[in-house]
Amino acid sequence: MKVLLASPIHKDALAELRERHEVVEAYDAPQDVLKAKIPGCHVLIFRSGVKITADIMAQSPELSFIIRAGSGIDNIDLDYVLENNIRLVRIPGPGAKAVAEMAFALMLTLARNIRQADELLRQGQWAKHHMTGYLLTGKTLGVVGAGNIGTRVGQLGAAWGMTVIGCVESYQQERAEKLRLAGIRLTSFDEVISTSDFVSLHVPKTPATTHMINAETIARMKKGAYLINLARGGVVDEQAVYQALVSGHLNGAALDVHEQEGDGKISPLASLKNVILTPHIGAGTFDSQREIGEIAMAKIREFEAELVSPLNGRVRTAAVEVIG
Repeated sequence: MKVLLASPIHKDALAELRERHEVVEAYDAPQDVLKAKIPGCHVLIFRSGVKITADIMAQSPELSFIIRAGSGIDNIDLDYVLENNIRLVRIPGPGAKAVAEMAFALMLTLARNIRQADELLRQGQWAKHHMTGYLLTGKTLGVVGAGNIGTRVGQLGAAWGMTVIGCVESYQQERAEKLRLAGIRLTSFDEVISTSDFVSLHVPKTPATTHMINAETIARMKKGAYLINLARGGVVDEQAVYQALVSGHLNGAALDVHEQEGDGKISPLASLKNVILTPHIGAGTFDSQREIGEIAMAKIREFEAELVSPLNGRVRTAAVEVIG
């Protein structure tokens, strides 16, 4: 088979792919390059950072299997996938573990002033009596988007001794019961925003979630709260966050995803000391990427075995499979 890699994958998976298939690499390439590379490809593997449009996929009538090596599918034309009976596999589980741990790394760094303490000590300043921070234990953690990743964040919060509340797009009693068993009380977006000491965002970027954290919602947040965004750039109005941090309404913020990403892009929050900025590395651990690669290769081998043969008369139909 011919496989297009629109995003990098773990080196072990890449080595196996190259042994077994023709591999075309076009990492985070622009639209015109992807359109030129995809013809004849049966399989497409992608992550965040690249947009997979209908126009790109249409260049290869042979395309029949797509792997999203991660969570969200906001960067692929899902309507085209379903209309053309293309099988899509999402692998959110391994990355979810990494993102959830990253959320706690960011919360702890903010609450304990670790960034500032490190910077001062490197300058020779022993700021022991000026770096008093806060516990996470006993605080309220609000999870906006209690899905795969958000649930893991909530479970870690409950284990840490936090009171965890969460919200989802539409309330369902069955979902509420599952979250309750994980230590998360499902409630409204308004309660999450207005009562949480730490607000952690884990929603896809859609028209409904674009700038869902804005001047109006921030004004409803608890004074002195911390904001964590590991969701998508654009979910947060960064200018509104800047004003809230400067005014002291928010105590701190950490963003792993940004409205403008890539080389040469500087966040409007970059000048503030009570902010942590990281370059979309939430899911980027060796462990999670190795596991994603292993699952991806297993699904490709499975797909090979299931390929339609003129002798068996089977018909391929579209399916969206979620693993983890």
